[in-house]
Amino acid sequence: MPKIIKAHSLTGRITPELMRQAFKAVKSNRGAAGVDKVSVEMFEANLSPNLDALMRDLKGRTFQTKPLRRVNIPKPGSTKTRPLGIPIVRDRVAQEVLRRLLEPIFEPLFHDASHGFRKGRGCHSAIERILELHKQGYQHVLDADIKGFFDNLPHKVIMAAVCQRVADGNVLGIVEKFLKAGVMEDGVFKPTTIGTPQGGVISPLLANIVLNHMDWALAEAGYLHVRYADDFVVLGKTKAETQGALEVVRQCLIQLGLELSEEKTRLTTYGKGYEFLGFRLSVRSRLMRDKSRNKFQDKVREITTRSRNFDETVINALNQVIRGTANYFAQPFATCRWLFQKLDSWIRMRLRAMKKKRKNYDDNRRISVRYFSQKLGLLTLEQFCTYKDEYGETRRVAPRNVAT
Repeated sequence: MPKIIKAHSLTGRITPELMRQAFKAVKSNRGAAGVDKVSVEMFEANLSPNLDALMRDLKGRTFQTKPLRRVNIPKPGSTKTRPLGIPIVRDRVAQEVLRRLLEPIFEPLFHDASHGFRKGRGCHSAIERILELHKQGYQHVLDADIKGFFDNLPHKVIMAAVCQRVADGNVLGIVEKFLKAGVMEDGVFKPTTIGTPQGGVISPLLANIVLNHMDWALAEAGYLHVRYADDFVVLGKTKAETQGALEVVRQCLIQLGLELSEEKTRLTTYGKGYEFLGFRLSVRSRLMRDKSRNKFQDKVREITTRSRNFDETVINALNQVIRGTANYFAQPFATCRWLFQKLDSWIRMRLRAMKKKRKNYDDNRRISVRYFSQKLGLLTLEQFCTYKDEYGETRRVAPRNVAT
């Protein structure tokens, strides 16, 4: 692991320019108001005084956090929900300031296997690295899942990991205040004594800081892996390798006060296939996993219910969902084209039923594909499909002619 050098006097780096950059980032991410009901627009209406006051508090050791507003969002393909904590805008700006101070310190120390929330990296780079290792013969896979990572990560573990690189007591105190801010749920305050809230600007960085220990432990034991936040897979050329990696992972997580979800952790192979970051990866295909497809179809169903009027707003809403899904899944490494064709046909079927207030297969002939694409401007998933040519350039696949 790279040499440890502690950072001092980070508080002195908090400047008016840094404050404005932090607010600009918070504004671009949008997001709802917190417990104080102050929106980004309301905060911006009195921006200079708000930022000046926040900077004085951050530098003067008088900064105090507000509880997070608890919001439970449904998990795709499940009846369970995922708890999110929404900080007030002022705290989001403060978290972004901290993130910008801490990230340059920790980024050079992160292992190359980490792809989550790092500049120039992301979900697609993680999957491309996995596929590259599969081509090199690493066909055996440890598909691991950490039980409630963000909810169960001990505060002392987080602070110990940050303290290894940071010696500024004021900054460390602010980080700890964010961890202990608590949440407001149904009007009741609940303290947070463990975990880092999902929804906080700084939480992904803290996750990378903590799990960097596991990254280096796996590498030093000779194992190859790819991690995106708390999602990771270890790859080997034999089953024995992935079994050995499983024990290393277990020991690392014990040291971090965490544990694996035994029912979701398994040893498998690229031939049998496994799920990672929304895809189902196997020798035969790289497709949207079932949960991702179901989530997409649920969004389309909500937009195309027959009780709604069939107008331009419906097409615009559909195009937004189609573009977002295609931008993620229509990658050169993906084999989604046939699935996209089926989904495109299904969307048109729902629009015909919406327009005619009935489901009749004769309407396929009466309302053509050309009507949707050329007159209404409806996008298709298939038109976003890409491939790499012989020169390595990414090209769009020409959509085929379809009857439905």
